[in-house]
Amino acid sequence: YSVDLQKNKKMALWVNLIGVVIMIAMIIPAAIAVPLSTLFSMEEGFLAYMMRFVALIVGSILYIILHELTHAAVMRIYGAKKVRFGFTGLYAFAGSERDYFDKFSYIQIALAPLLVWGLILAVLNLLVPTAWFWIIYFIQISNVSGAAGDLFVSARFCKMPPDILVRDTGVSMTVYSKE
Repeated sequence: YSVDLQKNKKMALWVNLIGVVIMIAMIIPAAIAVPLSTLFSMEEGFLAYMMRFVALIVGSILYIILHELTHAAVMRIYGAKKVRFGFTGLYAFAGSERDYFDKFSYIQIALAPLLVWGLILAVLNLLVPTAWFWIIYFIQISNVSGAAGDLFVSARFCKMPPDILVRDTGVSMTVYSKE
């Protein structure tokens, strides 16, 4: 079995559609709890308003880097010798050309950023003032919706035999099994 979202356009469309559904599902209840208008509030002045938007841009870029570093750290924990990073124009990635991961290890690799950063961002959201809620929450939305591919492959791999080995080059994954 293989997954290559660069080449398999139908699979890429489904994964991106899952990401959009996740975004919508996260925005609606949050907008009821904390109105989106708080993002545009200028009660603290124009400088504070601009700082929030700069923080959103910088935070989003930083988050992408941290997401891939988290994948890489867990790959290294599970024995990857060398992790390669890149950006395809559509996806940022961390991958390993030569290493193979068992099913349990790979699912942890795939889901680690979602879980680690999901928890950190949730705690931050509880600690920041209301004016900053949407800044952190938009990064959280990126975290969860951006993990659509990780969720997709994890769900697929969970249904596969226990003996699978996964080779993730960053842009594609190949799964091997005796069965």
